[in-house]
Amino acid sequence: MELQQVVVVVAWVFALVTGVNDGAAMLSIGLRLPGIPPWGALLTMGAAVAITPLVLGTAVATTLSQRLVTFDGDAGLRALLVAVATAVATTSMLARRGLPTSLTLALVGGITGAGLGAGAAVSWSTVAFVLVMGLVAPMVGMGAGWLLYVAAATLPPSSPLRRRIPPGHLVGFGLQCLAYGSNDAQKMLAIVAVALGTEATVAGLGIPALAAIAVTFMMGTVVGLPRLAATMGGGVVPLEAPAVVITEVASAGVVLATSAVGAPVSMTQAITGAMVGTGLSRSRGRIRWEEAARIAAAWVVTLPVALLVALALAAFVSTTLG
Repeated sequence: MELQQVVVVVAWVFALVTGVNDGAAMLSIGLRLPGIPPWGALLTMGAAVAITPLVLGTAVATTLSQRLVTFDGDAGLRALLVAVATAVATTSMLARRGLPTSLTLALVGGITGAGLGAGAAVSWSTVAFVLVMGLVAPMVGMGAGWLLYVAAATLPPSSPLRRRIPPGHLVGFGLQCLAYGSNDAQKMLAIVAVALGTEATVAGLGIPALAAIAVTFMMGTVVGLPRLAATMGGGVVPLEAPAVVITEVASAGVVLATSAVGAPVSMTQAITGAMVGTGLSRSRGRIRWEEAARIAAAWVVTLPVALLVALALAAFVSTTLG
């Protein structure tokens, strides 16, 4: 099998793992609410992955495929192979422990380390930009979740906004899927585009490739849902119906905002931050801090571990193959 064929296969495996990590986390928090059947939610997420780039563009995919490291020739393909394999391995290891870590951080760490190991030019300003956004996203999500829950609590019990949970869930989940398609899902677009030797744009990839990415993502979501449902569905904060809707709206707002500037941000981080925010608005005692600390620790170690592993592997491959 030729090098490019190997990279293409690994790119599709990456799309599958993205579904395991991201799709399962998104779907799990709303499982207990009426309004959207599981199959409907799954199809909505898949449609967002395929269709949102057509509407809102591929700025985040461009950041990941071009602004961090330039993948030129066979050396570039080998570096990409190392980066993706490292990101998948790091995320899979943590996911097996029930920790919804940031696949974005794992990929950025893998790309940066592989670029360094292969002797490619690394844009440290872009790396810093991604790190800052990764730090800010859960904090802003937490603040948004807190503010929205406090505002909702001031409404009278007879208010339609408090009584109509299923329609609210429908809107919130739809916004969340839109935000995911505009940002976090574009990791898959970027990797597949580089593997295929094309630009990470709608024109470069084409509709068939976007549809294939969406289907692969949905397959991963089905695989990963049972493992992550316990953690995201109530492991950090016991979620009630209003809190679920607010978490969806708050996390969607954060991710949509970062998409506008082409900043790759993890939906998992935004969701977790918003969940903590809704919990804080009710009582600090409602938050399972030990579980929240485990997830935060996974975020902290993800990028440096992926970077160091990818650096070592890429340096070895570069030295061995030239």
